[in-house]
Amino acid sequence: MGFTKQLIKAGSGAKPAKGQTVTVQCTGFGKNNDLNVPFWSTKDAGQKPFTFQIGLGKVIKGWDEGVMSMQLGEVARLTCTPDYGYGAGGFPAWGCGTFLLSPLLNYCLQHHAQRH
Repeated sequence: MGFTKQLIKAGSGAKPAKGQTVTVQCTGFGKNNDLNVPFWSTKDAGQKPFTFQIGLGKVIKGWDEGVMSMQLGEVARLTCTPDYGYGAGGFPAWGCGTFLLSPLLNYCLQHHAQRH
């Protein structure tokens, strides 16, 4: 189990290290079990880029490991198995049902701050 990564645009910077703060633009797909339909995006009205410390289990495992494999400026599509996403039950509040097998997440790594 895990994730697969499809490179959309290569980055040119360093990869983030465990514990580092990263900021990403992202869109999650899989609403109503359809991987072509988004359920949330940082580009939606009222949303902003998502910032978190990477590799510390503060986000889903697919984000922790997937984003850690990306270079600064890279754009990639990550397909996560349920154990690396929202689990077998999905994320009902966002319309991701129990039969969702691979939440699809797009990431654009914008920057990483200094290591803490």
